[in-house]
Amino acid sequence: MDPVGEPAGDGTGPPTGATGPTARVVLADDQPAVRAGLRLILAAAPDIDVVGEAGDGDEAVRLCHELRPDVAVLDIRMPRRDGVAATREIVGEGLADVLVLTTFDLDEYVFGALRAGAAGFLLKDTDAAGLLAAVRAVARGEGVIAPAVTRRLIRAFASTAPAASRAVVDGLTRRERDVLACLGLGLSNQQIADRLVMAESTAKTHVSRILAKLELRSRVQAAILAQELGLTAPPSG
Repeated sequence: MDPVGEPAGDGTGPPTGATGPTARVVLADDQPAVRAGLRLILAAAPDIDVVGEAGDGDEAVRLCHELRPDVAVLDIRMPRRDGVAATREIVGEGLADVLVLTTFDLDEYVFGALRAGAAGFLLKDTDAAGLLAAVRAVARGEGVIAPAVTRRLIRAFASTAPAASRAVVDGLTRRERDVLACLGLGLSNQQIADRLVMAESTAKTHVSRILAKLELRSRVQAAILAQELGLTAPPSG
């Protein structure tokens, strides 16, 4: 799912060789039938636990405060508080990573959610394997954008943002700049680790430090910044 990381495995079960903890998920959609369908798909996976459901944005935020899930799967258009506003609060308060679902492949709500810090965007017509893979990727701290919206999304976001200056990365170490460049290529934490010859946990730590230093809310934003700056990652070894 270019450009921010493609989940490992076939998406129908835990990624190959994975022994990590269960991902705890809160679902939010104002259509009960849609929520039921999402729950059916996610609950069938042994490594995903749906811990709560919400019918609007206010309830989604409340559940995230109460349950502290790993991932909040949010519809973009909901009553009382839409997915953008809910994402802003959930991410801003560090309650969960957010995967946004949208019916439309490009609209102002999606741009708003990106700026609010959403870690991923998925179209509602994505198949079950794609949904499972996306939830797992976001739970791992990685980003996902539906292939159908990737290039247009980045192009439109970049065109409405101020031109980035290389000065913004002056505070990064050389290694952090290499990791940022890898994010711009859409590499996952494991792929970054392989390319830069480091442990996956070290790559994840570098990503967290980059986001903190650059005051970014998600690796999606970091990927866009790296592309705007034209950063070049070291060749793979």
